[in-house]
Amino acid sequence: MGKLIESTFVTLDGSVDAPHEWSASYWDDEHAAYASELLFAADALLLGRHTYANFAQAWPSRPAGDPYTDRINALPKYVASTTLKPTELSWNAELLDGDVVESVRTLKAKTSGNLLKFGTGSFSRTLLENALVDEYRFWVFPVVAGPGSRLFDDIAATTHLRLLDTTRFDSGIVVHRLAPR
Repeated sequence: MGKLIESTFVTLDGSVDAPHEWSASYWDDEHAAYASELLFAADALLLGRHTYANFAQAWPSRPAGDPYTDRINALPKYVASTTLKPTELSWNAELLDGDVVESVRTLKAKTSGNLLKFGTGSFSRTLLENALVDEYRFWVFPVVAGPGSRLFDDIAATTHLRLLDTTRFDSGIVVHRLAPR
């Protein structure tokens, strides 16, 4: 059975909107090493529609030869979307068929390694509400972003997590590694 790990960038005030606008100045060698370890431990990526669209636009055009770029481009990707058609996907991507909850359960059952999910939004809420995430990596950046979408807006029920580990970077990023209780 595969393990689903969600990796999410979040500000101190809980914003997950536009991380490219507030996170890049904190990226350094520690950030890169941690991100690489996480990516290279994954057997596939699980992405929502928006994250897939943004990543598929950016990553394939990056020059080959960088290990992180080569790895993210080579990994299989599974995309949750009710609006995309299979013919609209590229970049080693496959559309999850039918009910997304059942599709993710099936994917986890047939995967022996890690599925890594980037991004957050309605897909993340669905995964949380259906207890499909095995581990969270919340990258908390020392930034207050103000208005915008918050991490897990509109969650109907309380979910308790247990702290597995915390990693602190000199840049001020703190990664909380958590699992459902």
